[in-house]
Amino acid sequence: MSRTVEDIAHASAPVLAAYRYCEAVTGQQARNFAYGIRLLPTDKRQAMSALYAFSRRVDDIGDGPLANDAKERRLEDTRALLARIQDGAVDEDDTDPVAVALADASRRFPIPLGGLDELIDGVLMDVRGETYETWDDLKVYCRCVAGAIGRLSLGVFGTVPGAPATARAAEYADTLGLALQLTNILRDVREDAGNGRTYLPSDDLAKFGCSVGFHSPVPPPGADFTGLVHFEVRRARALFDQGFRLLPMLDRRSGACVAAMAGIYHRLLARIAADPEAVLRGRVSLPGREKAFVAVRGLSGFDARAIGRRQAARAAGRPPARRRG
Repeated sequence: MSRTVEDIAHASAPVLAAYRYCEAVTGQQARNFAYGIRLLPTDKRQAMSALYAFSRRVDDIGDGPLANDAKERRLEDTRALLARIQDGAVDEDDTDPVAVALADASRRFPIPLGGLDELIDGVLMDVRGETYETWDDLKVYCRCVAGAIGRLSLGVFGTVPGAPATARAAEYADTLGLALQLTNILRDVREDAGNGRTYLPSDDLAKFGCSVGFHSPVPPPGADFTGLVHFEVRRARALFDQGFRLLPMLDRRSGACVAAMAGIYHRLLARIAADPEAVLRGRVSLPGREKAFVAVRGLSGFDARAIGRRQAARAAGRPPARRRG
């Protein structure tokens, strides 16, 4: 159970300073995320910022300029810090503000901190240059770097008492994370190729004649690149459809926050589907106005209500209403 707003107001100065640091990191490094969590109550917004700041530290190690052996040492050091947090061994006067904030957040909320261990495992896969033969193989990676974040976030959001099927909430949060990560992988195929990384399953690449990779602004000769992208888009859309079942289980503010952030990726996926080769020419993104439109829909609760109506229609055996937008 979370503490009240009054409890937060009486938190110690070091804890409040630690949260301010994490919120500053979030605002500077993840503007869409920071915008999405603004609607949350103070305690949940602070906890989400602490989760982001720790996750960002892990990602920055993996993407940074250090040699791979040094990255592995840094990641294991970060895992040791996480173990201290899990053991309750981080005091509020610790010199690491991210550790202080995350330790406090984990006392306030039932956050499954083991998910951050999974994130470290996923980043180690990147450092070691792992590739993925099948979708089942890639799912392991996606669950580490994104599904785990969904489950961690659910620990902060919680579910509405009495909401149906909440026993599957963690599964849906995990699946929504997979949808977001697969969308990222499609968006970044050219950038990742330039960094010597390939994430799409080699079975899929071979099926569509794309095994040679994506190192130019045009598809490989003889490749069915459009077919490959549409195949992966259908997979991602199926994941979104399942993951969005989480929204009616959340309270209004938490559901709006998730809908705002996931809705931007869902719209990005539609843009990729409309012009698959665009991901080879540069980074595909949404214009600011479109991001604002999607975010407002999410923050208004429109998407959460619409998904709730579709779920109710399916449960009653009625055809769901046609989607708009």
